[in-house]
Amino acid sequence: TGKVYVCYSVQLRQEERVRISEFRVSSGDPNLLDHHSERIILEVEEPASNHNGGQLLFGADGFLYIFIGDGGMAGDPFGEHGNAQNRSVLLGKVLRIDVDDNDRGPLYRVPPDNPFVGERGARPEVFALGVRNMWRCSVDRGEAGTGRGRGRILCGDVGQNKFEEVDLLQSGGNYGWRAREGFVCYDKTLCKNSTLNDILPIFAYPHSMGKSVTGGYVYRGCESPNLNGFYIFGDFMSGMLMALSETDSGSWQSHKICMGQGQTCSFPGLINNYHQYIISFAEDEAGELYFLSTRIPSATSPTGVVYKIVDPSRRAPPRKCRYQPRPVKVRSQLINFVPEAKLIVKQPEKQGPRVETEPEGEGGTSQDWFRKLLEELEQMLSERRRSDARPDPTLAPRGGRRPGRKRGRPGAGRAGGGLTPAPGSVRLGGPQ
Repeated sequence: TGKVYVCYSVQLRQEERVRISEFRVSSGDPNLLDHHSERIILEVEEPASNHNGGQLLFGADGFLYIFIGDGGMAGDPFGEHGNAQNRSVLLGKVLRIDVDDNDRGPLYRVPPDNPFVGERGARPEVFALGVRNMWRCSVDRGEAGTGRGRGRILCGDVGQNKFEEVDLLQSGGNYGWRAREGFVCYDKTLCKNSTLNDILPIFAYPHSMGKSVTGGYVYRGCESPNLNGFYIFGDFMSGMLMALSETDSGSWQSHKICMGQGQTCSFPGLINNYHQYIISFAEDEAGELYFLSTRIPSATSPTGVVYKIVDPSRRAPPRKCRYQPRPVKVRSQLINFVPEAKLIVKQPEKQGPRVETEPEGEGGTSQDWFRKLLEELEQMLSERRRSDARPDPTLAPRGGRRPGRKRGRPGAGRAGGGLTPAPGSVRLGGPQ
């Protein structure tokens, strides 16, 4: 359509507002926006300057989803139930609107299948409620081939005092805030209200692991097939990267991505040298994932770096996401080998000559010491010759045919005399 939609916070006459605006792409450069083309689609007033919301996206249904925080301050202290449980306000909600064909007439329309259309006192734009401050949401592209998971929206919702959570968005869902934080009660009075029918998160982690979740994406790219189907996200404060995988039963299992000093680990083997404070994740047209983090915890600091998530153990060839191993047919027969000969180890009967460590004489070695050494060596060699001359029952005479050897001239191709060891026999010499 040549239109781009943005979400940002603004202060007007000491009032805090979340603004949704529409821009047009520049006619001279498709990579630039025409700043003079801004049209304000929607504004939501806030009682505080924090919890402005954290995402704007188009769903698989073509509608624009807007994620608005609860209005700020601690514990959503507004009214009897807080903003997030009040269906008459847009704070603490997920909104769903239609911005197609809005050049004439209203700037947006409400889809007729929104869950609270026609409900008295409820804003028709509301798609889900009970959220605190969803920071980064994404649409799953779905598994290639089966399409499993296609179109579902996953979000990270920042917690208050104890837990951070990841939610799977549902139409009309109540995600529990301020009654619940993660899987536990936050406001005990509201938590007893059975009419809440809260949708529990698919995953929650305590503040000992991190204190500000940053939602990510389900990996559906081709370059790192080992990551396929994993929802990869992080934490702003701790810098921890994490992943979730869905089981066949629909439950979710958590995985901690290795945090090392330039090292790798078994799952998924990512090299982790990056700035700690993870602000946002992104996905390119090919389904590859990126994240933005900064060196210091400030959104205005010019220390941000964009990193690409790559599994160094990847094995997929180009243009091929997943492939199944093919069974190898073995045509040869397996033959068990059983040795028939015995191992015979012989130890020398006599040890070698003992050499004096301190020879006679001063400043060198005496002739008597040399003479004594030579005599002992000659005696030892003479004994070895006599030992070799005696027949050994474990040795076959030279020229004996070995199993499998062709008949021919005995001893052909072998130099020198002596005896040939019989099959399976071993003769060991002494340490000399």
